[in-house]
Amino acid sequence: MAPAPLVRIEGLTKIYRSGDKDLVIFRDLYLEISPGEQIAIIGESGAGKSTLLHLISGLDGATGGAIYYKSTNIATLPEPKLSSFRNREIGYVWQQHHLLPEFTAEENVSMPLLIRGMSRAQASEEARAALDEVGLHERAGHRAGELSGGEQQRIAIARALVSNPSLLLADEPTGNLDERTGEMIFDLLADLQRRRNLTSVLATHNLHFARRCGRVLRLEGGALCPA
Repeated sequence: MAPAPLVRIEGLTKIYRSGDKDLVIFRDLYLEISPGEQIAIIGESGAGKSTLLHLISGLDGATGGAIYYKSTNIATLPEPKLSSFRNREIGYVWQQHHLLPEFTAEENVSMPLLIRGMSRAQASEEARAALDEVGLHERAGHRAGELSGGEQQRIAIARALVSNPSLLLADEPTGNLDERTGEMIFDLLADLQRRRNLTSVLATHNLHFARRCGRVLRLEGGALCPA
């Protein structure tokens, strides 16, 4: 018997109001994501890839439909529970690393754990372990401006994974990097996927990286289809 999906999307609709018109990003979208899958979502700019990841993570609300994480429809969660869900279950890697420049690498990675209420000492220990996992243990005391673009993105990956999430969402994680550094970041994400038995969804314009994922879907005209 196949395992139950980790994420199940049913009839998902997202519409933005633009002046006196409706901008339909997608309507009646269906998707199941199985535990351990690595899915790439491709599509033109403006197709809704980032919007879809925002909805799956609970960062944005849908106009209609449901997103089930295991058996919970996250759209029905009150904000405190939704925030806790994001903190504990979702790791998010952005195209822009969004590191806080006044804090060290270790402090940036610690942040999700401190928000959860973990002690500073324990959060620091977990952050150093996560930095070690991405090969940057020796950069723990450096601030973001002292690091290269690839190093900053690796720190952002450590921050996304320090909470031991079950679902990793990556929105164009190599988009601001040169080809060689982008390849290194994708290799790191793929290795972490295997070692941590993660489920991951990658939104990307890079077809080379997309085709290395287990399943590739194209978001076009408000619909998802195999690419």
